[in-house]
Amino acid sequence: MRGWALVTRVLITGAAGLIGRTACRHFAEAGYEVTALVLEDPGDLRAGRVVVGDATDRDVVLAALDGVDAVVHLAAIPAPELGSPDAVFAGNTAATFAVLDAAGERGVRNAVIASSINALGYRYGPQQPAHPEYLPLDERLPSRAADPYSLSKVVDELTAQAMHRRHGMDVVALRFPMVGGFGDDAADDDRLPGYLDKIAADPGHAAPDLWLYLETRDAARAAELALRPTRPGAHTVFVAAPENSTPYPTEQLLAAFHPDVPRRATFAGRQAPVDLSAARDLIGFTATRLADLPVHDLPR
Repeated sequence: MRGWALVTRVLITGAAGLIGRTACRHFAEAGYEVTALVLEDPGDLRAGRVVVGDATDRDVVLAALDGVDAVVHLAAIPAPELGSPDAVFAGNTAATFAVLDAAGERGVRNAVIASSINALGYRYGPQQPAHPEYLPLDERLPSRAADPYSLSKVVDELTAQAMHRRHGMDVVALRFPMVGGFGDDAADDDRLPGYLDKIAADPGHAAPDLWLYLETRDAARAAELALRPTRPGAHTVFVAAPENSTPYPTEQLLAAFHPDVPRRATFAGRQAPVDLSAARDLIGFTATRLADLPVHDLPR
């Protein structure tokens, strides 16, 4: 196990976003001093300091980094249709470079960035339906990114590697799937139950994402754990619930929607078709907030 400098003061970019809000609360409750970087201050973030500005603006980022010893970079345009292609790709990649490079210059040596399962390029790619080269998914699969958002996540992961070489910074890129809350806490969002109902009625909708999901509080906990990886470097890690997001057996879903994809494992019950060993071994993360779904056969 590697020895670590004590990390107590964290900058969270994109702090008003879905994961960012929960991350602020998680880190604050864990005893960290939290600085939030946001485009607009919503006024209710759990942060000791809020800096308003764009994560692509290095002067803004440098101001936000004052007194910080770790970074959780979540700021991004989270889908290709939420801006022009240039704005999505250039904005996301410029923000990641500015935040990590400025942090490295300030001596920060621990960072986490939000990547995405879409770095693989399946959901938004021009060829549909898209199928992986093999299952379970793992971090060695080649990317087929063709849209500006998915491509930005590939470049973000490469930027993390460059920042390790450039500054000696350890960076973990978390490949998030669909993230949402159960609504069982007033401070959390409630988008997950509606999504689960939608996927139960139309499992094909989630086939490009292999029916992966992650509860928001688990996502925030993964970000904290990723600040202390067990070995140095720049790493890409899938984080997801260990079960699929439907009430159907994974083998039946795969037979229906990815029938010709070679499998390197069989999947019991609702076991998620993704290799989560890197999350477990590198950052000590296993999702614990799971959907309680009865298992029954996939309708014909």
